[in-house]
Amino acid sequence: MSLLVKVCGMTRLEDAIACEELGADFLGFIFHASSPRNVDKEFAGSFKPAKARKVGVFVRQSAAEVLEIVKGGHFDFAQLHGGQNEQFCKTVGRERVIKVLWPQRYESVREFQADIDRFAPFCAYMLFDAGNSGGGHGKSLAFDIFKDVTIPLPWLLAGGLCAENLTKAVDMAKPYGVDLNSGVESAPGIKDKNKLSAAFECIRSDKMRKES
Repeated sequence: MSLLVKVCGMTRLEDAIACEELGADFLGFIFHASSPRNVDKEFAGSFKPAKARKVGVFVRQSAAEVLEIVKGGHFDFAQLHGGQNEQFCKTVGRERVIKVLWPQRYESVREFQADIDRFAPFCAYMLFDAGNSGGGHGKSLAFDIFKDVTIPLPWLLAGGLCAENLTKAVDMAKPYGVDLNSGVESAPGIKDKNKLSAAFECIRSDKMRKES
């Protein structure tokens, strides 16, 4: 089975095109003013991918604002990267929600599992990121936490992923897909073609397919 690949933090047209040419399944556009990868609606809406699905990443917007941006920018998914609750997910629409959780926030596996179970009925995908909040900081997860939880829907692994750690991450966590961002950049918001190519080569290798 091939992994799904999301590349997040698109800020330049040439990066979005390069990621799609490499085979990205999802392209992420961040709407968060304090992020160095923040973009405006005009830029995000102007890019029309040939095959990849567009993901809007939202932190502090209202559900109404999320729906407006999703519709206006022709987004396929809304990645909820803040403290949005189940009702927020339901309003945005289960079929388009990617809900983010941070495993390192929880004091126990039981608490982590409880939140997985709480949000699973309200989203199409889940995404698990490193750290305690935010994203794109280059930190990695302790991947073995996933052997102790049951995740009843497709999910993506994030957190400083790059060619050097992807094989280990996928082997230990066994995700449905991966989310690349800071690990394939030369600077925040600027994708590095060599790092991208190396990561995709790793992901598409026979070894990676067998392990996933």
